[in-house]
Amino acid sequence: EGMLFKYGSGTGTNFSTLRGSEERLSSGGSASGPVSFMKGFDAFANVIKSGGKTRRAAKMVILDIDHPDILEFIRSKAVEEQKAWSLIDSGYDGSVNGEAYSSVYFQNGNHSVRVSDEFMRAVVEDGEWATIKRTDGKPMTSHRARDMMREISDAAHQCGDPGLQFDTTINAWHTCSGTDKIYASNPCSEYMFLNDTACNLASLNLMKFRDDEGNFDVRGLRSAVRTVFTAQEIFVDNASYPTQEIAYNSHLFRPIGLGYANLGALLMSRGLAYDSDAGRAYAAAVTANMCGEAYRTSSEISKLHGGSFPRYEENAAPFLKVMMKHRAAVEGIDGNLVPDYMVDSARQVWDEAVETGRAHGYRNAQATVLA
Repeated sequence: EGMLFKYGSGTGTNFSTLRGSEERLSSGGSASGPVSFMKGFDAFANVIKSGGKTRRAAKMVILDIDHPDILEFIRSKAVEEQKAWSLIDSGYDGSVNGEAYSSVYFQNGNHSVRVSDEFMRAVVEDGEWATIKRTDGKPMTSHRARDMMREISDAAHQCGDPGLQFDTTINAWHTCSGTDKIYASNPCSEYMFLNDTACNLASLNLMKFRDDEGNFDVRGLRSAVRTVFTAQEIFVDNASYPTQEIAYNSHLFRPIGLGYANLGALLMSRGLAYDSDAGRAYAAAVTANMCGEAYRTSSEISKLHGGSFPRYEENAAPFLKVMMKHRAAVEGIDGNLVPDYMVDSARQVWDEAVETGRAHGYRNAQATVLA
């Protein structure tokens, strides 16, 4: 993690394998618990900074909703926020890098609670939720699920953390579940993939794809995706990686993170409200074209240059299942709110991405991200 910070990258860590603070050690004492470990890692990140610059290190810290110390984790950053407020009231500098926030824990990472569909159903149905011991897998404590969600909401209202990561949904859309599940993400949560992997990122400026009449140039976008994605695929073999394991896995799976920027400006230029059905439908059509063209290009590269990524065969079934989920999602775009040509293009490119993938596989285990 220190090496990643040194070179300006971010990390994500799920601490859920650590036993809770009330669980016993083999020596007879009690475990420290993940929140105690987090304090040490947070201080370490503060010393290194990110990329040797003054900005804070970028890291994501995650704990599963069934961990015995989950309530302590949920409250941890809000408690530190209250300490900072007290210091500010006493006259200490309250700026981002001021004395107040530099004197409290957990200011170098984003905290997220990883929740399952089962937990969310318990919230909806006002049921109970049990935490699970890490030592023997038995239930430890029971809480009202809605009370836990209220704790999450109150803490987030105070300091912005913790966020939520929807574990069931994330892994339902995981292309490589044949290898392992996804446990964590990078600091902004756009990169969700296997442990000890990395991907190179690139963003397309959506405002560059407006024609003279203000319409969106889908053909231009797809052409740009092909060019940039191909360049990123070349980068995989020419990039440097901070650890041997990350380098090894990056070559085994070849994940890529193509994305876009300026979505808000694009919607405003068309007079679409950011938080509206029309805005969401337009964003969905743009995203579907970008993602579909990226996977179609990945399959073309697989056909023409060297075959699929090395771990494709063990993941072929879940991979194609996810591709079909993407294709089906295109039909969920409201055609009454988006120009027909954008939706038709999305259908066509996803048909081709699935068809070519069935025949030739894919060169990259992941193609696009949205921060």
